[in-house]
Amino acid sequence: MCITVRGVSDWLKAKLFWLAAVGLIWGVPMAYGQENYETPQQTNQKITQLAALASAHPVDTPIGSGDVLHIDVFDVPELSRDVRVSDTGDISYPLIPGKILVAGLSPFDLETKLEHLLIENGLVSHPHVSVFVKEQNSEPVTVVGAVGHPTVYQVERPTTLLEVLSAAGGISDDAGSMVIVTRPVRPGTPRAEPASVTTDTSQGDQKITVRLQDLLESGDSVFNIPIYGGDTITVPHAGIVYVLGFGVATPGGYVMQTHGEQPTVLKVLALAHGLTSFAKADSAVIMRSNPATGQRDQIPVHLKEIQEHKSPDVPLKSNDILYIPDSRGKKALARGTEAALGIGTSVAVYRLP
Repeated sequence: MCITVRGVSDWLKAKLFWLAAVGLIWGVPMAYGQENYETPQQTNQKITQLAALASAHPVDTPIGSGDVLHIDVFDVPELSRDVRVSDTGDISYPLIPGKILVAGLSPFDLETKLEHLLIENGLVSHPHVSVFVKEQNSEPVTVVGAVGHPTVYQVERPTTLLEVLSAAGGISDDAGSMVIVTRPVRPGTPRAEPASVTTDTSQGDQKITVRLQDLLESGDSVFNIPIYGGDTITVPHAGIVYVLGFGVATPGGYVMQTHGEQPTVLKVLALAHGLTSFAKADSAVIMRSNPATGQRDQIPVHLKEIQEHKSPDVPLKSNDILYIPDSRGKKALARGTEAALGIGTSVAVYRLP
């Protein structure tokens, strides 16, 4: 049989149309097959690698209350001395009237400020001032929420958000998509605005919200904010929904992102790359914990009717299991649901990067 070039072209068009139609019938965009998912382990590897890079280029930690500074004025030894920063964030310096607010300044900034003050007060015409932190009082940083191990991290040197997350063992499987840094507002507190910052006026705290994706993927150091003593870092729990069974293309647990969107059967099915060709769609069930009985209820789900818009999409809750069997029948469904109930941590968990 001879097939012309035109005939081949028409055959390809028909084949592509059929594939597209199948994708539309099942309600799962074909583009979802191109998504790149990450496991929490892969995310934590990124955190560790980026934290190591950040520590090689430390931030210039601001001067804080209780620090002891050594100030040296070149060729003027009578003006060189050690001074301690007061609780209000200032220092006294000989022959300069009033208090000098230094909290929140870097040593370089303070050098420049002192040089100007020495000139303005007619003490030194061309001063060269050097400042270094002789004693920095370490302060605790609390890390809580969906991290490997909640901890109290002692800040003893310039430290960044990635370094603290790495020290806390990275994120857990059910970590959300945001990191929240709560910072007490004190004299000289630096204001960081990497993504969104809101100030709680009732408690006087500054809350800095950073998206994990921006922190790990953007390559912009503005998201890897400096962390100071007294900060509290919170990684909110987001919860996980599970899609299991031989009737689904990519079984696993999928982290519910903290964007305020309600996960539904169709959404998580799309994340799991849709149904296999042997899926028994109308035998699907949702297994949901019942606090009253301590057991899991089985809620029937008619996928075909949902995909054909004959029935409404079904919302899912954290720790729900959507089980989709293949065409081997009810006996396989019973065995599969029993296995699904004991999933524990045995299935792969995926995060959208």
